[in-house]
Amino acid sequence: MSTIESLKPAGRADVVIYMPYYAKNKHNWLPYAISLYRKGSLEGTRKIQGGEPIPFAASWYVSKLPSELTRCRLQFDGQAELSYETTLSNSEFIDYLIGVIIDFKSTHLTDFPREFYKKLLRFD
Repeated sequence: MSTIESLKPAGRADVVIYMPYYAKNKHNWLPYAISLYRKGSLEGTRKIQGGEPIPFAASWYVSKLPSELTRCRLQFDGQAELSYETTLSNSEFIDYLIGVIIDFKSTHLTDFPREFYKKLLRFD
């Protein structure tokens, strides 16, 4: 069973401070995204157009407040030279995790949204 399938929703008190940061259509996903965020890591596979998918391991620093910063590190294929890091607010990162969960529900693949990779690789 994947990490995403086994997620239990975060409690209401934890979710309520994040709600103002997201559109209403994301509120149902928010308790699960916060729960995933609290795990501090995620393994998945990056889809490559016209190529083989590449496994990745992501890890990040967990803190409490939406406005606090978290540093996310992503390593592809277990290779140190394929490591990337970005710093962003918890609320922004959790928004990407909502994207991970929504995408997983339809594709059964664990991957970050394209916008996350643009930020990670500084293409934004």
